[in-house]
Amino acid sequence: MIGTGRVGPALGAALQLAGHTVVAASGVSAASRRRADALLPGVRIVTPPQVMAAADLVLLTVPDDALADLVSGLAATGAVRPGQLLVHTSGAHGVGILEPATRAGALPLALHPAMTFTGTSVDLARLAGCPFGVTAPEELRPVAEALVVEMGGEPEWVPEEVRPLYHTALAHGANHLVTLVAQAVELLRTAGVAEPGRMLGPLLGAALDNSLRSGDAALTGPVARGDAGTVRRHLAQLSTVSPDIPAAYRAMARATAQRALANGTIDDASAAALLDVLNEESGNGTR
Repeated sequence: MIGTGRVGPALGAALQLAGHTVVAASGVSAASRRRADALLPGVRIVTPPQVMAAADLVLLTVPDDALADLVSGLAATGAVRPGQLLVHTSGAHGVGILEPATRAGALPLALHPAMTFTGTSVDLARLAGCPFGVTAPEELRPVAEALVVEMGGEPEWVPEEVRPLYHTALAHGANHLVTLVAQAVELLRTAGVAEPGRMLGPLLGAALDNSLRSGDAALTGPVARGDAGTVRRHLAQLSTVSPDIPAAYRAMARATAQRALANGTIDDASAAALLDVLNEESGNGTR
């Protein structure tokens, strides 16, 4: 594998458990090398061209923005061998980004695990049943899906042209959820709650489960009830404790009001009252 960040070593270890031999890895930082040592003990740490020369299947587990230059550089230096399986794990890209290597004879696959990684052995358990976004030429689809199954995952076919939208959906849901939860923890801690995580865990777990089961019908709370006065009081509280959370609250409450209106949870008058409150300027009540 080329890239021993949080994802690569976990996938390499999963393939190793399935019977593959990890012959070499490339990593630059001390943290990357520590992860490789922990999850792939005894595997040689070498340069990217040396990885290419040693392996029939190469995982490119580098950041999204580094992928194009890496592939172009490998192809330009003749490191790519005909018939070599070249797999990247970027959610944002399909197989088109591997085109320079494909022209040199590589067999391109895009396998993106829809999971957050820690870079530790915990990740191996999380791969069990993990969905993978799979994109590949049609003739390589069985190979791509077999590799995912070997890693313990569940293949989900994602056409090349919608790969960016697929990744946007995952990033919007998972990454912004972390920010949202961190903000809620901050507010509870300011309110004097000693263990915010213990209070939020059951509530957020139920909300996630309900929303996955029922979609917009799972909406609850003051926006879903049309309680514009409560929303105004929330904003007044937020303005006293945080410089950045009020903007996030307003944005999410607007989106929630629009979805509640479209879903029939609130009527036009309630939605208008909510949006009037949300459009008021913070602190002075004017619009």
